[in-house]
Amino acid sequence: MTDGSDPRPRPQYGEYATPEEQRARIQQPDVTVALEAGAAPAAAASREPTPTPTSTPAKEAGPDLIASRRRFFDRVLTIALLIYAVFSVATAIPGLVDYNGYVQTLFEFLGVTEAPDPTFDGRAWGVAASLVLGVGLLLTAAVSWIMLQRGKITFWVPIVGGVVFNLISGALLMVPLLNDPALMGALLSR
Repeated sequence: MTDGSDPRPRPQYGEYATPEEQRARIQQPDVTVALEAGAAPAAAASREPTPTPTSTPAKEAGPDLIASRRRFFDRVLTIALLIYAVFSVATAIPGLVDYNGYVQTLFEFLGVTEAPDPTFDGRAWGVAASLVLGVGLLLTAAVSWIMLQRGKITFWVPIVGGVVFNLISGALLMVPLLNDPALMGALLSR
């Protein structure tokens, strides 16, 4: 394995290859000769210069840092809005299930002195409205969680979910009030 003129073992991986032999093996142009002559080689001129490893992280650290801060703020805001929604729905459901008491409290707040008709029973509508709020909260939390896992901006999901499901719940709560002429007359006289 040794050559008679060179006592070293024959290289297996090109350790002793000259720069010209290395360039020929990897098929790259001789840039050194062109640079010494003051001209850019044709193949090197067509390629974009690659940034040095020390400059790349410094340039990318700014946008990455800003993006990670935005994601952190978005996560905190989304979680805070969902926690607020849980407390809001948890406190609203008992009042909505007792819809007659809810209507009585509403009328006292508005200053209406007439009492609801004795046959008035909106319990089914109150239960339906509370179910809409509960299911809406679960759907909003699920969509928020999925979007957070995908790295998307999600703070708007609890806001939109809250608006949509509160509007639907409010519409359900208005149905029995709109069907009672005595209550509507008392509300419209205000």
